[in-house]
Amino acid sequence: MTETPELQRCHWAAGSDALMRNYHDTEWGVPLHDDRALFEFLCLEGAQAGLSWRTVLARRDNYRKAFHDFEIARVAAMTDRELEERLLDPGIIRNRLKVWSTRDNAIAATKVIVEFGSLDGYLWSFVDGRPLRNRWRSQAEVPASTALSDRMSKALKKRGFRFVGSTICYSLLQATGMIDDHLVGCFRHNGSR
Repeated sequence: MTETPELQRCHWAAGSDALMRNYHDTEWGVPLHDDRALFEFLCLEGAQAGLSWRTVLARRDNYRKAFHDFEIARVAAMTDRELEERLLDPGIIRNRLKVWSTRDNAIAATKVIVEFGSLDGYLWSFVDGRPLRNRWRSQAEVPASTALSDRMSKALKKRGFRFVGSTICYSLLQATGMIDDHLVGCFRHNGSR
């Protein structure tokens, strides 16, 4: 009996961690155009600041419960009391600034939607509506931030978004498929499945 060769993945998903492998194989780098899902990633990437993505990903379902499945209008309407209650939830990262930023980001997203028609249209405008596809051969080549993520960060901060530094914005661009940073040897490179 011949063994099936293991698929080649980006280094961070190549290990035995099923949660990270599944995220890499099915979500990371896939172009995302749903306002609710984009808002979720914006908030989760901000929650990751100073932590590993694995830490946040393992709490994703808890975040969805705590923040109304990231329905933008419902999160924007959350009261201070509701946010205080979230600080008692061991299923999320209980950092006051990060918890409060979720509501602030929902309020900012609501304004963006009024002005641009959708969060999707606004965020994707940073890449002219088309994914940027890189051809990195090693993880050492992949930047933590770029001039594009710097520009996005400044624009989001100006609109009232929080926890949207350049590195967080670059992670957002990667996660939502605005930038394809799957390594050339990865089976997902350039959207392959």
